[in-house]
Amino acid sequence: MLQNRKIVLIMTDSQRWDMVNCYRETGLKTPNIDRLAAEGVRCERAYTTQPVCQPARAGIFTGQYPHSVGSWTNSYGISDTAHSVGERLALDGVHTAYIGKWHLDGGDYFGLGKCPKGWDADYWYDMKCYLDELTEEERLMSRQPWQMAERDFSPEFLYGHRVSNRAIDFLQKYNQDDFFLVVSYDEPHDPFLCPPPYSTMYKDFCFPKSENIWDTMEGKPEHQKVWGARNAALDKDALELKEPYFFGCNSYVDEEIGRVVDAIEQYAPDAIVIYTSDHGDMMYSHGLWAKGPCAYDEITRIPFIVKGPGIPKGVVDTNPVSHINITPTVLELMGAKLPPVLEGKSMLAELEDPSVRTNEYVFTEFGRYEVDHDGFGGLQVMRAVFDGRYKLVLNLLTSDELYDMDNDPAEMHNLIDDPALAAVRDRLHDAILENMNVTRDPFRGYYWERRPWRTDASPADWEYTLMTRQREEDERFESRQLDYSTGLVMKEASRKKAKI
Repeated sequence: MLQNRKIVLIMTDSQRWDMVNCYRETGLKTPNIDRLAAEGVRCERAYTTQPVCQPARAGIFTGQYPHSVGSWTNSYGISDTAHSVGERLALDGVHTAYIGKWHLDGGDYFGLGKCPKGWDADYWYDMKCYLDELTEEERLMSRQPWQMAERDFSPEFLYGHRVSNRAIDFLQKYNQDDFFLVVSYDEPHDPFLCPPPYSTMYKDFCFPKSENIWDTMEGKPEHQKVWGARNAALDKDALELKEPYFFGCNSYVDEEIGRVVDAIEQYAPDAIVIYTSDHGDMMYSHGLWAKGPCAYDEITRIPFIVKGPGIPKGVVDTNPVSHINITPTVLELMGAKLPPVLEGKSMLAELEDPSVRTNEYVFTEFGRYEVDHDGFGGLQVMRAVFDGRYKLVLNLLTSDELYDMDNDPAEMHNLIDDPALAAVRDRLHDAILENMNVTRDPFRGYYWERRPWRTDASPADWEYTLMTRQREEDERFESRQLDYSTGLVMKEASRKKAKI
């Protein structure tokens, strides 16, 4: 089994899978990310654990679902019992450095400017650190994309460039160490600041419209119709997907990634490189915008590429994979022990041989967009599963969805009530219920089973399954928990609840 104790994880923010040229040729230029794909494995069907910045990062960096670590919405810090992959590796003597957007400390968008446990404080550089380097006038300017029409922003002024500079410095100085380096860009997320020529190169460019721009939303959940209500009157034929600054930042961040990849090849050519993004952007598909409580591919499907020694070159992996696989894969690459609290599997064997399939199912969820904001639909509890062909979406407060992704990749036709697919639908439903049980999902309950279309659902019962599901031990951080009924060390974490 492949081992490598030099790993660089590069990630972007809000970069749709089809904004990367090696996934779909749209006219957007991403030559450096394309180069990674040509030299490694490109995962064709990769998914985030939640299409929101902070929860997505929780899945990536803890190896647990957002609901498991108290991070099911922006502006909630991860729980004290959750430990990042950096903290775990640091205990094994790995030099861990995180440079860029973190978003897991419970602060606002920019972060708290404080280095979390396990990471090298000398290289810590969240967006609060960046703003602290600027004058008040420069801070304002850094949030005002309209100024690009009046002035040119130099690369040196921009957050992405400074993130790259720190990453390159780390690679120059510590390439002989065992290291795990994270390079986390905010781009292409708004406010979409970028230098020339990127600020003007997509001035007249129109992103190609997908079939689902014309989705009538017939048979779709009510909350999605509320979400898209402001766009309902748009002339979809006349609509042009012109976002010159967004697309400019997409190519700009590719250039910055290229700078870091060049440094890796110069100073640490034996390193493994992992690239992904946290989530995508709806861009008017299904009449929706930005991100939110849905499982459409526009926001849940993400680019995901791995390259390095022992990884085959130019290979496309069509198996369903997830951000939940990243932490266990990194730990296995490093030769570290995988604690039982991890909720994903290592996909290292699949990366070495893409005919190997790691995941029977991949799961995506939604809780809330942001605890600070009243908008974005408020609480919208969603659980979804994808098996490589079919996608089932449970929307607890509204209605549910089923899509055949082979025959309907645009997710136009909701097949939830199609009797021909009842067995497929129920199998996927059982997979969601089982995953909620295994991961101790705090939102689990009888109401998830008793959907209107599930004819063999158990009767509503206050005790439901009568199961107790305690957290597994994490030997470096927490001993095995005690049984409430006996005070003794629990024998099984999941068991029938004993009566006192």
